[in-house]
Amino acid sequence: MTPLPVQPAYHLTDRPEQHRWLVEGLWAEEAVGIIGGEPKCCKSFLALDLAVAVAAGVPCLRRFAVTRPGRVLLYPAEDALHIVRQRLESICAAAGTQLAALDVQVITAPSLRLDLEDDRARLADTIARLKPRLLVLDPFVRLHRIDENVSGEVAPLLAFLRDMQRHHAIAVAVVHHAKKGAGTLRAGQALRGSSEFHAWGDSNLYLRRDGDDRIILTPEHRAAPAMPSITLELNQHETALALEPIHASEPSPDNATPKSLDDRITAALAETGQPQPFTDLRARCRIRAATLYQRLTAMIDNGCVIKSPDGYRLTKN
Repeated sequence: MTPLPVQPAYHLTDRPEQHRWLVEGLWAEEAVGIIGGEPKCCKSFLALDLAVAVAAGVPCLRRFAVTRPGRVLLYPAEDALHIVRQRLESICAAAGTQLAALDVQVITAPSLRLDLEDDRARLADTIARLKPRLLVLDPFVRLHRIDENVSGEVAPLLAFLRDMQRHHAIAVAVVHHAKKGAGTLRAGQALRGSSEFHAWGDSNLYLRRDGDDRIILTPEHRAAPAMPSITLELNQHETALALEPIHASEPSPDNATPKSLDDRITAALAETGQPQPFTDLRARCRIRAATLYQRLTAMIDNGCVIKSPDGYRLTKN
């Protein structure tokens, strides 16, 4: 019987500090992990932002640097391909890059099952041929027909992905749902199914809603201290629809006074001098839809704003 390979600890390869991150502060180099959160928490938007950043070498979320970009392999198991393209183009617009310039390879197979040996072999062959820096699988629930609550069924699938990471020196990000109504639980404990998911990750990114518009991103790492949680919003500016970090100094729209909201709306309407549709105005003001509607109604009643078929505009003095 052949013994296992060993070597002295002081011979183990070290990694320079600048090579320890795929995305600085968010995702470690060659890390496997979970992008987790309840439904409608923008998990897919975050996964695609990560993909664009790694492929283009631009900061993820316009903040977190990528020093060594490379190819990304993406399998969007839930969304239609034209939706995936639209989201990627929107994130590229926010990041100041072009989708055509990105090396993002999308698996277009109608299904991929990690619990089927043939599908695992096909994925392994694809990774070996394309040699990506990052593999994104979104979401885990569409990649199998096992019971996610049974550790003995979940562990072999995660072990396969760990084998891919080690054999091909890639990072693996898996989008996974959290339990509904799990806001009071610690982020990793809120993941749906077996505790194997939380234990498996080297870098994990957890999302939860904080009100209607704002999202809290909590990073977690096995081998590095985690940064404080980050507040995000999904904002649209012209063709760019993407997550954006919100500075701590910015007041929450729910806490802003009516006067400050009215000033923000007035400035946004004055900026173009043209009638603005409600959705465009909301993107410029970064205000909840219900709050914007209330303030616009009040400003119309006060004679400050006029609503026309083309949108809202200031009253000309």
